[in-house]
Amino acid sequence: MKNIKAIIVDDELMARNLLNGILQDNCPQVEVVQSCVNLLEAVDAIRKCEPDIVFLDIEMPKHSGLEILDFFKDTEVNFSIIFTTAYNSYAINAFKLSAIDYLLKPLEAEAVIKSVQRFEKSSEHKTKLEFLRSNLKEKTTRKLAIHTVSSIDFVALDEITFLKAEGAYSQIFLKDDTKLLSSKNMKHFEEILQDHAQFIRCHKSYIVNINHVSSYLKKAGGSLIVNEKHEIGISPNKIDMVINAISIKG
Repeated sequence: MKNIKAIIVDDELMARNLLNGILQDNCPQVEVVQSCVNLLEAVDAIRKCEPDIVFLDIEMPKHSGLEILDFFKDTEVNFSIIFTTAYNSYAINAFKLSAIDYLLKPLEAEAVIKSVQRFEKSSEHKTKLEFLRSNLKEKTTRKLAIHTVSSIDFVALDEITFLKAEGAYSQIFLKDDTKLLSSKNMKHFEEILQDHAQFIRCHKSYIVNINHVSSYLKKAGGSLIVNEKHEIGISPNKIDMVINAISIKG
């Protein structure tokens, strides 16, 4: 039985038809209630149809998909947005950091299915669009969206000193010694931060920001002093990589 209402917004007919076909063939729980060719048409359709998901292209004539929340009050945003985009790898990193779901063109069925599954598991139905806009405008994306039990906190990358695995969770340590417990595991953060050279998975339990490493201790197999006070482990096979990375920095 269909229980998820969706709207597709894309100025290209082939792209709309492709996504609609993928949903029909692989996601029977999703009903596409309308397809739109531009943002203004989509705004009317959203108000009329009250969808659960809006599959939204970013690059469209007259109005970018990023402008969608300009047309709604906060209380009217009861839908999730899954962006469809052909943006380059830099922009995709901005999406990852902003905790916003996206589908990379050309669309593939497996990616669409996983995106729908993430929507079904998520309790968050408001896109952090302003944060995405900020990250897209930065020459280098500088903030990370951290999911906690009660909120999503936006933290500057430079403020993060290291991350520590806590089972299926992760603890994020900041320069001021604030600690945030994220509901995401270390693999999640390793994938997101892989394009940021200052973050290195130095141990199965730690990701370190090498900009905050003050020294390397050789005793007991090796450890790093972070933020001049925290001693964290380093795997023997990662020692040379970490030292070389720090040396390049200074």
